[in-house]
Amino acid sequence: MTADAPTARPPRRSVPRRRPPRPAPRPVLIVLHQEHSTPGRVGRLLQARGHALDIRKPRYGDPLPETMRDHAGAVIFGGPMSANDPDDFVKAEIDWINICLKEEAPYLGICLGAQMLARTLGGRVYTHPEGRAEVGYYGLDLTDHGRAHAVEAGFDWPATVYQWHREGFDCPPGAECLATGGDFPIQAIRSGPRAYGVQFHPEVTPAMMCRWSVRGHERTLMPGAQLRHLHLEGWYQHDPAIRRWLDGFLDHWLAAETDPA
Repeated sequence: MTADAPTARPPRRSVPRRRPPRPAPRPVLIVLHQEHSTPGRVGRLLQARGHALDIRKPRYGDPLPETMRDHAGAVIFGGPMSANDPDDFVKAEIDWINICLKEEAPYLGICLGAQMLARTLGGRVYTHPEGRAEVGYYGLDLTDHGRAHAVEAGFDWPATVYQWHREGFDCPPGAECLATGGDFPIQAIRSGPRAYGVQFHPEVTPAMMCRWSVRGHERTLMPGAQLRHLHLEGWYQHDPAIRRWLDGFLDHWLAAETDPA
């Protein structure tokens, strides 16, 4: 009598290992300078990427963090004041940018925020000697550094951008000039791997444009400025390229936050 053959065991099913859930993106610090200011399209696109907005207004007493460890990046927006003003909150913001530079945290300065970055790095902020302003849409030219950066980052810079300023800044020591313009030659800079300053306003929406050009109507009458109706015409012509640039720029700017470990 023969022994029964051993019962064959069913093959083991491999159970896929569950990856631990990725942590939620850290918030982005948003610094605004007027009571009813908003981060506009920049804020909306950051939220679409999963980032909460930590909005602070040092002008009205809000403190700035002592470290950027709890934030994915910081954006300082524009405002009617000057980076040369003696106000305590202006000086405090300029000094605070050193934290971003020291920790190599993503920093984006828009208009006033770019001028503050220049001041932090030892650059000059100035008014035009002939009292000219850039208010409306103006051309943007890339430098060799800017072209190399576009290839590195994988996006194209817009050829025409929306401006609202009557002060400019020199390219500070140690920074790279990425783009130039007309009456105010320095339009975009980078310091180190993750700190940027742009003179133009990629955050602007049609509602913001209408509000600025009504409440600040006198700015549209300054030498070099464009009248209000030209702003809205320029929006339809130039904004699609600005939107594409901003999408690509934010992805590049936040890459260290979103890349898997």
